[in-house]
Amino acid sequence: MVTLGIKDLFFDRAKVRGAVNRAKRAVLSKAGAFIRQTARNLIRRRKGTAPPGAPPHSHEGSLRRLIYFGYDPASDSVVVGPVGFRNSPAPHALEFGGKTEVKSRRRGKVVRTRVTIEQRAFMGPALEKERPSLPKRWANSVRG
Repeated sequence: MVTLGIKDLFFDRAKVRGAVNRAKRAVLSKAGAFIRQTARNLIRRRKGTAPPGAPPHSHEGSLRRLIYFGYDPASDSVVVGPVGFRNSPAPHALEFGGKTEVKSRRRGKVVRTRVTIEQRAFMGPALEKERPSLPKRWANSVRG
């Protein structure tokens, strides 16, 4: 004979919350990793500049190499993008376009020039390419 108390009829809230939080971190981290890899793959190694509207070309590889992702527990989200450019507006200017200042050396002097950069997005297209597969990653993700 099986005896059940009233508490046995309800979920263990702490256990369910823990399983959901673990699954959420895992799924968001995997999504961030896939978006990062897709963004890296969009940036191809080519000579010259990319046409406006296409992802930028990589000449030395730093933009591809410096794309990271991280889970932010405060906002329960994942952040994906280039980091480590030390106050350089280059990644932002490539993604969204706009005006920026370029420094160059001519005859030993630093010359600053204002230039307009047309959009060569790589993070937005990477998210859009991965968006259809995101709901599938949530399926059966909560394990008890």
